[in-house]
Amino acid sequence: MSSAASDIHPLRLTSVGYGHPDAVGLIARVQAEYVERYGSPDESPIDPLMFDPPAGLFLVGYLDDVAVATGAWRRSDVVALGAAAVAEIKRMYVVPEVRGRGLARVVLARLEATAAACGVGALVLETGLRQPEAIGLYESSGYVEVPGFGHYADSELSRCYGKRLG
Repeated sequence: MSSAASDIHPLRLTSVGYGHPDAVGLIARVQAEYVERYGSPDESPIDPLMFDPPAGLFLVGYLDDVAVATGAWRRSDVVALGAAAVAEIKRMYVVPEVRGRGLARVVLARLEATAAACGVGALVLETGLRQPEAIGLYESSGYVEVPGFGHYADSELSRCYGKRLG
C-alpha cells in the first residue's frame, strides 16, 4: 500500500518503556488475537528490560493521540545471515480498526532504521502461518526465511524470517 494513506493520518511513533500503559494495552490486544488465532497467547519469555535502549527499542504508534500500533526490537544471540550483530523484532501489531493503511510498514521501517543506527547488521523475527498478512508484510519488505529459533523453533505453525540491514 502506498504511503499516501499514512499522509492522510500521520502515524506518530514514540519510544516508550515496555510497561508504558499504552504498550501494555496494545500487548493485551495482540495476546487476545493470538488466543483467537492459535488458541493461546504468545508464551515466548520476555524480559521488559531487553527493550530499553541501547539493548532494544519499543515503539507505540499514535493516530490522533490514540495508541494503534506497536513494534519493538531487542538484541539477540541468534546467528543469521552472516551478521555480527542481530536483533529480534517483537510485538509488531496494528489494531484491526486501522489495518490496511500501511501503518505496519511504517513501524517496520522505523524499527529497521533504529536497529541499523545501533549497529545491528540483521533483524530476525518469528511469526505464524495463521498470520498471513504478517508474512506478506515481511516478505514484501525483503525478509527471507531463516532456520527456526526461539520458543517456537519446532512449531509447525511457526515461520522465522530475517533481513540484512544496510
